[in-house]
Amino acid sequence: MNEAERKKTRFSLTVYFLIIGICFGSWASRIPDIKEHLSLSEGMLGSLLLMLPLGQMTMMPFSGRIAARFGSRQVLRIALMGYVSMLVLIGHAAAPWQLALALYGFGLCGNMGNISVNTQGVMLEKLYGRSIFSAFHGVWSVGGFCGASIGLLMMKFDIAPAYHFIGIAVFIALNNLYFQKDLLPNPASQPDLPKWRIRKPKGILLQLGIMCFCTMSVEGCMFDWAGVYFKEVIQAPGQLVSLGYALFMISMATGRFLGDRLAEQFGRKRMVINSGIMIFTGLMVMVAFPMVWISALGCVITGLGVSSIVPLLYGSAGKLKLIPSSVAIASVAGIGYFGFLMGPPMIGFIAEATGLRVSLAIISLGGLLIVWVVRKVSIIS
Repeated sequence: MNEAERKKTRFSLTVYFLIIGICFGSWASRIPDIKEHLSLSEGMLGSLLLMLPLGQMTMMPFSGRIAARFGSRQVLRIALMGYVSMLVLIGHAAAPWQLALALYGFGLCGNMGNISVNTQGVMLEKLYGRSIFSAFHGVWSVGGFCGASIGLLMMKFDIAPAYHFIGIAVFIALNNLYFQKDLLPNPASQPDLPKWRIRKPKGILLQLGIMCFCTMSVEGCMFDWAGVYFKEVIQAPGQLVSLGYALFMISMATGRFLGDRLAEQFGRKRMVINSGIMIFTGLMVMVAFPMVWISALGCVITGLGVSSIVPLLYGSAGKLKLIPSSVAIASVAGIGYFGFLMGPPMIGFIAEATGLRVSLAIISLGGLLIVWVVRKVSIIS
């Protein structure tokens, strides 16, 4: 593949990360309207929202093997069509059970799409021979922001989620049809796949998974608890309650766009070590100095720390020999996503017993665990 072809593929893959982010951001932005439309209580909504991660976790053991067997290119374009179809069904749900089924399907298709698009990113990074993967995750963050912004615009003009999601689905489907031809083809040869059964990750994959677990635990906690911390612990004024969350998101996206250049300059291992230290430092700043602007700085540091670790770990997993890239990425992502799901509830249980500051301090130790584990992983250099 020559330079022009690589650039064309890179642009097309960037579009895929963007539209997947738009799809998810569009759904997330309309949750309040869907709750009102179906007359859901907070408890009922919380139960229904669990169907999406349940779908993702159901598919997680199989997505890598499906992508390896049929090719990430083929799986990605089919999974994306399923993803937007489920989005449309979410918008048209007329009863809680219909929403539950649509969200479960949304999670299934979303997981297959995410594993496949990340496999494509790792394959392209191998062709470039340098770090380019982190920027793709930055584009996903931008897509999520764009999707949420479009959702706010739709709410302003009182456009129902059903019509909003149809418009998003058509836009994504057209992009999928146009750009799928530029995706990377299947590798010329792959090692034999293991039998279709769930296997416990071990060795290097387990080490990468532990670091991914710690990182995504912090990410999930910041998503769910940053606003609560600013409101209940810091007692920030109403207009500043969302400041920490917003700064965390902005710094995380910024760090992802800078991550490739920094990884090339300082090395991947040094990047992960520094990121783990920043996670610990940022959270401890929030704990030690519960004041608005100092805690806001802690959120920025934490966001920068979280930003590049997962792309770097996925990239390292995808380069393992004797294991198909999609299978390796799915193994690491599965452990990491479990942390994303379990981190926020852990914060709640610990906070109930000891207080939110103590629970954040305990979660911050994940940054130090990352530093300890990465020193033992030889494939990250």
